[in-house]
Amino acid sequence: MISCLRHELEEREARNLSPFACHSKNSKGRLHPQTECPIRLIFQRDRDRIIHSKTFRRLTHKTQVFLAPTGDHYRTRLTHALEVAQIARTIGVALRLNGHLIEAIALGHDLGHTPFGHAGESILNELHPNGFRHYEQSLRVVEVLENKGKGLNLSHEVRDGILKHSKGRRDIIPVDLDELPETMEGQVVRVSDIIAYVNHDLDDAVRAELIEDKDIPDYIKETLGSTNSHRISTMVTDLIVKTIESGESSLAMSPEILQVTSDLRTFLFENVYQTNQVHSEFVKAMRIIRELYHYFMEEDIKLPCGNIWQAHTRYGEETPRHQKVCDFLAGMTDRYALDLYTNIFFPKRWSVR
Repeated sequence: MISCLRHELEEREARNLSPFACHSKNSKGRLHPQTECPIRLIFQRDRDRIIHSKTFRRLTHKTQVFLAPTGDHYRTRLTHALEVAQIARTIGVALRLNGHLIEAIALGHDLGHTPFGHAGESILNELHPNGFRHYEQSLRVVEVLENKGKGLNLSHEVRDGILKHSKGRRDIIPVDLDELPETMEGQVVRVSDIIAYVNHDLDDAVRAELIEDKDIPDYIKETLGSTNSHRISTMVTDLIVKTIESGESSLAMSPEILQVTSDLRTFLFENVYQTNQVHSEFVKAMRIIRELYHYFMEEDIKLPCGNIWQAHTRYGEETPRHQKVCDFLAGMTDRYALDLYTNIFFPKRWSVR
């Protein structure tokens, strides 16, 4: 009975999912072929591998917006991933898409993010000879670095969704199809990422007293809602309704909701992300990453034997030092980077007994 359970679940997907969904049995497979689980579908197994990875656990101590927050209720990179997954699953259920694929992409999309949020990403992009983009590093984590150098061997569809989730300040729903993930599930995660962060970053900014509710333009509150949950509900409902009305083959939002959501993102950049209070801390964080990078690039300095990726045994001789250092720094949590910087660069008081 167990041996045929996965096939029954695959047939259930065929009966119940949208024709625009990615069915598990139609996956393009893994980088390295392996015997599939007799119970779990391929994307379920991918999701489980991500959740049980060390990199996923470290997200709990990585910055979302506010660096190394001491408050109990600020978002971290881990809670961000969970909120993206929740929003994306809501959309996916309504559109009859593959929820397991959505979860796997959403939970894995930021595995390659640096400590100190986009400040860490910005400085590594400047220092690393090949540049640095967190979505490419997320793919490197699941393909190369995790599981003692074996990678997680995820399916093609999950890896594609992870690589193509990012959009910066570009269109929320791009016209250029080359920017989009191959699957509708990946596209849902891409939009859900924006819906999640524009709302929870706004909530955190109010909590941090960077802005007040009255600072949010009235037309944004009137169109999207005056509370975090109301705004999310407005965006999600509009996306579902307009996608169904347009035939369900591609995501759609009404022009008004799409524009006001974009305006809210612009408001956050101008009044939160680029303010002196936030930017000044980012500058300090960038200095920490810069000095650690230069320190570990010295040939006579060894990477710590117990470092995040165990680089002394993981890499072949052909791997350049700058790649090892980049992987090491990108994998750090905020507090690990702060503690390491303190231990290396701060003098210790002499104690005489």
